[in-house]
Amino acid sequence: MSFPARNLVSRTRPIAAAVLVAALLGACRADRVATTGSTYPIDVRTRHPIVLADADRSLDIFPTGIGHVDPRQRADLEAFFVEYRRYGRGLLVVEVPRGVAPALAGPVAQTGEAIRRLAAEMGVPPGGLRVVSYPIASPTLASPLRLSFQRMQAKVADKCGLWPRDLGVSDLRADWSNEPTWNLGCAMQANVAAQVADPIDLVRGRPEGRIDTIRRTQDIGQLREGKDPSTRWRQDGKANVSSDVKSQ
Repeated sequence: MSFPARNLVSRTRPIAAAVLVAALLGACRADRVATTGSTYPIDVRTRHPIVLADADRSLDIFPTGIGHVDPRQRADLEAFFVEYRRYGRGLLVVEVPRGVAPALAGPVAQTGEAIRRLAAEMGVPPGGLRVVSYPIASPTLASPLRLSFQRMQAKVADKCGLWPRDLGVSDLRADWSNEPTWNLGCAMQANVAAQVADPIDLVRGRPEGRIDTIRRTQDIGQLREGKDPSTRWRQDGKANVSSDVKSQ
């Protein structure tokens, strides 16, 4: 009676070993697929990189009732023309609204002429200015004169507000990963890109400016005489800032 039982055990051992090896291999394969298929960049600079690209720089000027450019809009125009001369590429385009109410036709034309005169005063060449027209949606709406040109700008490569993963409890593996959400930091990157005056600053630092030769010569002379070349701050007869702070 013992021989059949012994044979049964000997036959089941290879089968159990094969099942165990298959289970281990299957577990390794499942883990590998889950890991590579669910990872994404952790660093916000990799998820939402700031890139340099050519884009439109525009300014809207609303005509007034008497057809001149008010001080606020004149200051905006002067800054816009300076930016065009420094960073602009191609033509400076002025789009004049077409189809405005008859009462606004005169002020629109006068505002356009004022913009052309100011552009010439700010050094914009006559060949660099192009005037075109655009149809308006409704005569009752405020229709500005649109100025635009192309320049290199810094911006985020992708759109903010994308949520490829659910923030709820539908994906427990993502909840337990302790990783930042995809959209985290995108708004900050966009604000940094919008505040950069010169996009080249994101590529390389600026060179050092000119040295104050007169100040440097004085400092070197004081060092040779064994004197302290640092600046002394005086106020109300006190020798320096530290003495003023300690007295309070």
